[in-house]
Amino acid sequence: MRRAAVLLTAGLLAGCGGRVAAPRYVPAPTPRPIAAPAVAPAPKPPWQAHRVVTDAVAVPGGRIHTVKYGETGIAIARAYGVSWSRIIATNHLKAPYTIEIGDRLLLPSAKQVAAMSVEDRAKAFKIDIDDLITGAEPAGGDPVTAKPRPRPRPATRAPVALAAAPEAPSTAPKATPKPAASRPFVPRPTPAPATAALAPLPALPTGTPVFAWPIEGRVLSSFGPKPGGRYNDGINLKASPGTAVRAAADGVVAYAGDAVAGFGNLILIKHADGWVSAYGHNETLLVARGAKVAKGDVIARSGATGAVDEPQLHFELRRGRAATDPVKLLPPRS
Repeated sequence: MRRAAVLLTAGLLAGCGGRVAAPRYVPAPTPRPIAAPAVAPAPKPPWQAHRVVTDAVAVPGGRIHTVKYGETGIAIARAYGVSWSRIIATNHLKAPYTIEIGDRLLLPSAKQVAAMSVEDRAKAFKIDIDDLITGAEPAGGDPVTAKPRPRPRPATRAPVALAAAPEAPSTAPKATPKPAASRPFVPRPTPAPATAALAPLPALPTGTPVFAWPIEGRVLSSFGPKPGGRYNDGINLKASPGTAVRAAADGVVAYAGDAVAGFGNLILIKHADGWVSAYGHNETLLVARGAKVAKGDVIARSGATGAVDEPQLHFELRRGRAATDPVKLLPPRS
C-alpha cells in the first residue's frame, strides 16, 4: 500500500513536467535611520559695532573725525578712547543723537586722551543703557552723495595776528619757483555694502504709548537711590526661571545682546514719542534688533544673567536719556 502511494506521487510529479521551483530569496528592506529632530539653539543676537578707521585730522583743540558708512557713536568713542557722552557734549548733539555719513565730530587730541585719568579712560570703554539708546544707531545717508551737516562749533580763541616787520630790499635775484607737482589720482573708496553694518531701524509707531507690566512678579527693588550710593534707574521684578517676558508697548527692538555689564541678556525697545523700555537679566532672548513687536508679545524668557543671583527682570522706562519710575506709568495692580 505504501509502495503504491509513493508510485502515485512520483507519477503526478512527472505529469507536471518538471521540478518544483524553489522560492526566491527577497531580502528584508533595511529600515531607514530616523533622524533626531534638530533643536535650534536659543537665539542670542550679539551686538557688534561697525569697525571705525581712526583717520581723524588734527585741528586746534583736538581732532576731527569724519563719520563713515555704518559707524555708530559708541564705536567712534571706543576707537578713540573717549566716552560717547563726552562726544555728545563737545559737539552739542541733540536728541535723538543720530549721526550721518559725512558728519565731522570734534574729538580730543591723542595728547589729551593720554592725559586722561584712569577713571576717565575706564569710562570710555564702559557701555551703559544710555549709550545704547543714544549711540548705537549706524550712520545713515547715502555713502556717495552725503555731505556733512552743520554742527555748532565749540568756542575757540581766535589766533592773534602779529604785525609783519618790513622786509629789507634785496638785490639777490629771485629764485624761479618750481611748478607744483601734480597730485596722483586717488580713486574714491567704494561704499561698504549694506550687510557690512547695522541696518537702520524700521519706522516707529506713532502716538503716545500706553505701557503694561512685562511680567507679573512682585517688586524686589524699587526705583531710585539705594544704600552705598547706588541708584536704580528702573525696577526689579521677581520671576520664575523661564517666565515669558512681554513687550510693554508696541515698538521696534533697538538692541538685543549682552554688551552692558551687570544686566546680562538685555533688550531695548523704542516706542513712540521718544520712549524706550529696557528688559535685563533674561536667560533667553527671542527677538533681534529691528524686529517690530506689539504690546504683549513674548520677547524673552526670564533668568538670572548679569549681576544677580536669583531669577528676576530689570525693567526701565526712559524718555530720551531720562529714566522714569515705571510704576508711575504702569496700570495699578489689584
